[in-house]
Amino acid sequence: MEKIEDVTVGPCPTSKYLKPLRMHYKQNGKPKIWDLLKVHDSVVIVVFNSTRNVLVFVKQFRPVIYVASAETFSENGVDKIDTTKYPSSLGMTIELCAGIIDKDHTPQMIAQDELLEECGYKVPLDKIEKVTSYRSGVGTAGALQTLFYVEVTDAMRVSSGGGVAEEGEMIDVVEIPVSEGRSLIMNESVVKPIHLMFALMWFYENKWKQ
Repeated sequence: MEKIEDVTVGPCPTSKYLKPLRMHYKQNGKPKIWDLLKVHDSVVIVVFNSTRNVLVFVKQFRPVIYVASAETFSENGVDKIDTTKYPSSLGMTIELCAGIIDKDHTPQMIAQDELLEECGYKVPLDKIEKVTSYRSGVGTAGALQTLFYVEVTDAMRVSSGGGVAEEGEMIDVVEIPVSEGRSLIMNESVVKPIHLMFALMWFYENKWKQ
């Protein structure tokens, strides 16, 4: 999964995941312009395995993090990234199990699907607890993200997870003892999204007060 090579960066004329837009408007009578992205809403899930007292995360390569962490150079009119100078580890993240809402399902149903696809757990809908929802990427996308919590056991794991191979997903399931999970919150050496920090603070405040 971490063997990244032949990286080029260029325009994105079409995409089924995002749509760049430019908004023209007036604010207090002053003309203004703002560039933004229209993207899918999403779900993220805090997963706690009570059989072994571990938190379950996913590890994957995120191109957007990699590109943001590297410098490009031009060769024959093509922008490239030197993978010998910028290793793939720059784009490897630790995240919550998550997924976009790209089909006619409720957020809770999407969470159920992602738990099975990414982490291998088959979880009844009534065991998936909504925590809260909020807006992510307020300067660029502003999509609605819903945070869920689920407690699982080893008996509920029916596969190894790893994502949907047919969709090109390459995901590792990572388990961290609850006794060590709190240290992830402020550990800057771990590449992670901000919702993971918030979710862990919520978990230790509301579910694991030991």
